[in-house]
Amino acid sequence: MQMKVSEYIAAFLHAQKIEHVFEVAGGMITHLLDAIYQLGKTNIISVHHEQAASFAADAYGRITGKPGVALATSGPGATNLLTGIASCYFDSSPAVFITGQVNTYEQKGARKIRQLGFQETDIISMVSPVIKKCFRVESAEQVESVMNEAYECAISGRPGPVLIDLPMNIQRENMVVSHLDTIVRKIVVTDSLMDQINLLSNHVEKAKRPLILLGGGIRCANAEADVLKLIDTLKIPVVTSLLALDAIPFEHPLRVGFIGTYGNRWANFAIGAADLLIVIGSRLDVRQTGADVESFSKNKIVFHVDCDEGEINNRVKNCISIVADAKFFLEHANLQLASHQFPVQASWLEEIDVWKCKWPDINELKDFPGINPNFFMHSLSQSSKEAVGYVADVGNHQMWAAQSLEIHANQMFMTSAGMGAMGFALPAAIGASLAYGKKPVVVIVGDGAFQMNIQELQTVVRNRIPLKIIVVNNNCLGMIRQFQDSYFEGRYQSTYWGYTAPNFAEIATAYGISAKTLSTMDEISDAMHWLWDKSDEPALLHVMVSSQMNVYPKIAFGRPISEMEPFCLPVGIEST
Repeated sequence: MQMKVSEYIAAFLHAQKIEHVFEVAGGMITHLLDAIYQLGKTNIISVHHEQAASFAADAYGRITGKPGVALATSGPGATNLLTGIASCYFDSSPAVFITGQVNTYEQKGARKIRQLGFQETDIISMVSPVIKKCFRVESAEQVESVMNEAYECAISGRPGPVLIDLPMNIQRENMVVSHLDTIVRKIVVTDSLMDQINLLSNHVEKAKRPLILLGGGIRCANAEADVLKLIDTLKIPVVTSLLALDAIPFEHPLRVGFIGTYGNRWANFAIGAADLLIVIGSRLDVRQTGADVESFSKNKIVFHVDCDEGEINNRVKNCISIVADAKFFLEHANLQLASHQFPVQASWLEEIDVWKCKWPDINELKDFPGINPNFFMHSLSQSSKEAVGYVADVGNHQMWAAQSLEIHANQMFMTSAGMGAMGFALPAAIGASLAYGKKPVVVIVGDGAFQMNIQELQTVVRNRIPLKIIVVNNNCLGMIRQFQDSYFEGRYQSTYWGYTAPNFAEIATAYGISAKTLSTMDEISDAMHWLWDKSDEPALLHVMVSSQMNVYPKIAFGRPISEMEPFCLPVGIEST
């Protein structure tokens, strides 16, 4: 079978059941766009900045398990993808990025010049540190094998992004196609699971204070149902990292809470007191453990399950290593332990419950005036059961959401964790809603982050995407402002001084989105009714909070995970 390269790529995406691709039009991808349009099997979602396309692809990949696909032209189009590519890489999101490149005869090659063709840019050299694999296409004969290898690489092992740089003249050449098969994920397999699971079982039976820590690897492996089955078998309480807030429903009796730098106080206490910690799909970075890594693992046995061997015994040492895909491990553990009867850890659960009752999240900021953001997050989630989930941006609002959202069964939570990219939430929520068939998604974003990709409100309107956008406006860059309080004696350069935010309700209205401003606690109930009055339409709720509102608790940097601000002071300088 013979077809043009651009036609083959369109057919390939359809064969993999990719429903949407995200892009900003440019000269070097016009052949691709025309071929996808003419085939008519994949929706082209035109956004207003390539970074938004990459964030939307990130979200689409995380939810579907199929690579999110973003297209960009050469030069600035390609370089604008970089932040989103890195976000996919650090958060293990499968994605295929296709960049148009200038014609092969316009490329500088070995010439000692900066550029030959207009917008010619060596995107592969720029992106290679933050990507699983790059492909520089030099002939039409390579395209079929490149597409197959790239797609398989993106979804297999530890998922992540790949990039294909495709010159414009090759896009319009003819090629011979041998097959168009659906590509399946290859998983990481370990040979000694039976012995390791038996060892884990023995430690569970002896432990007095066992704890499970779930990470983002659960969703990466599509293992949500498998992990709940193991939790119910082991009867062990569960804490989660930021990327695993949705791995166990809020109402589950063994759910403890969110751990880490800004974790729930009682959940961090539980980590500190545990004598056995079973880590599944979490890389145990500094945001989870705090800087005092030695105290994190002190007086406890740590089992660490991860598909990436390099992440085990990296920061937290002396872990019992299980190198395996999370789903593969969980399926074997569930099968092997099905007949075991593990004891309910009643006294341990009661101890955790005492901490939770003593340190409720809504009391951490009780002395601040105005809207209590933790209380607001509880109210928001109690009213948002129609939503398929939440996408949070980066900043104080992100941590208030992580501490206090009530994420129910069949709801997802997503954020940019490893990259920590402000501007993520709005375009990512577009990708998420489309992945769920245009179901409503709640966007939680701060005033600073919202201004970074605010132009995508037009994409929301044009595509009639039912996002419920919560702009938490403290009129500053609050997380860094809190950092300046801790280390710079309250000198607020560029966070409060020299920074302003507009009236976001008025901006939303200008785009044609219904909007409302919320300023007091008494207005929350009515605002929630308003927000969901028309669940199939976008709406924006502008929530005003105090500029001096901090995120508490917060691990006092350099101290153990259970020693948290404002009651303990840091002993070193963090990176926020």
